[in-house]
Parts: sequence; C-alpha cells; structure tokens
Amino acid sequence: MTAAGPQSDHDVLIRLDDASVSFGARRLWQHLDLELHIGEFLAVLGPNGSGKTTLLNVLLGLQPLTGGTVTIAGRPPRRGDARLGYVPQQRAFDRDLPVRGRDLVRLGLDGHQRGLALRRRDVRRRVDAALAAVGAVAYADAPIGLLSGGEQQRLRIAQALLGEPLALLCDEPLLSLDLAHQREVTALFDDRRRSMGLAIVFVTHEINPVLPYADRVLYLVGGRWAVGTPSEILTSERLSALYGAPIEVVRLGERILVAGSDGDYTEPEGHTHHLETEGLQP
Repeated sequence: MTAAGPQSDHDVLIRLDDASVSFGARRLWQHLDLELHIGEFLAVLGPNGSGKTTLLNVLLGLQPLTGGTVTIAGRPPRRGDARLGYVPQQRAFDRDLPVRGRDLVRLGLDGHQRGLALRRRDVRRRVDAALAAVGAVAYADAPIGLLSGGEQQRLRIAQALLGEPLALLCDEPLLSLDLAHQREVTALFDDRRRSMGLAIVFVTHEINPVLPYADRVLYLVGGRWAVGTPSEILTSERLSALYGAPIEVVRLGERILVAGSDGDYTEPEGHTHHLETEGLQP
C-alpha cells in the first residue's frame, strides 16, 4: 500500500465536518468527518444507495448538505470548480458518433473557460499534453465509438486533467472494464496523482485493483460510515458492525472476498478481482 506521507493542516484539500445528507426521511449518511490531503488516494466503498455518488455531488457543488459543513481548499464547493476534475461512470459511446478522441478531451477545457477565448495553438498544446499524460496520443484522432473501454476511459481522464485540478473525483471509473483494463486504468490514476500531486476520490465496487494504491477507505452503508486504512476497515469485525449483520472478510493472497449473512457473495467468472458488496443489506 502506498502512503500519502506526513500530513498537516496545510495539506488538507477537502474537509467535511459533521456532514449529513438526507432526502426527506431517508438518511444517506450523517455526522461524517473527513479530511482529504494533497496527494492522498481515498477509495469510497459501499452498496448501491449508500450515498457514494451523492458524496461526489456534494464536493462538486451539485448537492447541498442537510447538516454540517464542507470546504474545498478552504472555500465552499461551487459548480464548475476548476480545482476539481471529474471522471464519470464508464459508458460506451455509439459506434457511429462522429467525435474524435481529442474532441472529447477538449470539452474538459471548454467547460472551465467561462467564455474566455484561448488561441488555437494554446488549446492544441494543452490537449496534446493531456493526451500524452494518459498515453492516448496514438488514437487521439480516432472516432471514440470505435475505441475500447479502456481507451475511452483514458480519454475521460485526460479531459478531467485539462483544467489542472487539485483533485480527481472518480465515479465508478472501472465499471464495465475487464480485469486488464481495470488494473491499467487504476495504475494510471496512481501515476497521475504521484507525478502531479493530485488527490484522488475513487468511488468503486472493484476494490481489489485499488488496494495496492489506496491510502484510506471510506465505507458507507445504511447511514453509517467508517474511515481508515484498508487493513483497518476491511475486516470481518468492522464490516459486521457497519452492516449490523455477520459479515466475513476472506483474504486470498492479495485479493479480498466478502460473505454476508444471507449467503456467500462470490465473484463472477472471469472477475475474481471484484469485491462483492451488492446484496448485503444493513
């Protein structure tokens, strides 16, 4: 596991104090205290509906808290904040979509310029630099619908990097990718955070590809939460307390499997890397 290194208050990029989000009577999470430091890799885990994507929306200024406070580099979140890059869930593009890879990447620059014009050569230079940073130069001029899922995700990462953010917020970036591309994309995120000093907030169900890189884990379930190193959080005792039901965590070499009280949750054929949390009910 990597370490984010010595931390201080000056290194805090994102801070949530006593933060809560509810929709009517439905409570997603409450009293959340979290500090994310510069250069830190935070994996956000939990079953569907536990509020993982909502957390990203709070940081992006799209969802207000119902209690507590949140700051990004000392200021409240706001929409279109160039300090934050966003990598959405992986979705396949139509094969006939007449958009090149570099066109998709350029949208990340256009979205942060707020109407300020850049000279064409400056735009080209920044797009080319982002493409090179993620190893996507070879297919930059290919139609995005003809690219593999891993190639498309590299372009999304390049798009998120264009605004020179302080952190990348990633919503299930490994979804629909095969094992090889999951490992490749996760290693790319880690490489970018090391070389650029980025913080990473990585929402995922696919924890095993992330384990070698995650400094800490935030686990959300049933309105409750726990944060700590993977070895502190991904234990039978800690998850059983969070779910309020017997949960068994089994370590097979470098992989983790989770079994719940209503039956074992094994991994699909060809996807033995997957940490299965779906179906576990608090």
